[in-house]
Amino acid sequence: QVQLVESGGGSVQAGGSLRLSCAVSRYTYKTNRMGWFRQAPGKEREGVAALYILGGISDSTYYADSVKGRFTISQDSARNTVYLQMNNLKPEDTALYSCAAESPATRPLGLGTINEYNYWGQGTQVTVSS
Repeated sequence: QVQLVESGGGSVQAGGSLRLSCAVSRYTYKTNRMGWFRQAPGKEREGVAALYILGGISDSTYYADSVKGRFTISQDSARNTVYLQMNNLKPEDTALYSCAAESPATRPLGLGTINEYNYWGQGTQVTVSS
């Protein structure tokens, strides 16, 4: 069983930055895919970023077109923590951000869909004002 706990959300003005953290209780497999998803009010949940972790080492990353060049997903393997650094935030980035894990990772490379992830955190709210 993998437990995920997000933190780091908050309110920020447009152009600002936030760093979200996802604490992972433990990895039970060597190959995992970690993802960040977001859901704005009245909208469907969408994938934002994904990171493949192979044997504890970061491998490939994937991003939604809407966040490329602004968001960065990374991990600290010693802390079992995955981060989402968000820069140049826009009001349209306002959403509940959730961390997800596909463990073990068995799907083709990419952001993946909601159904491909088998563990989810509770989410952390990000609000960007104009």
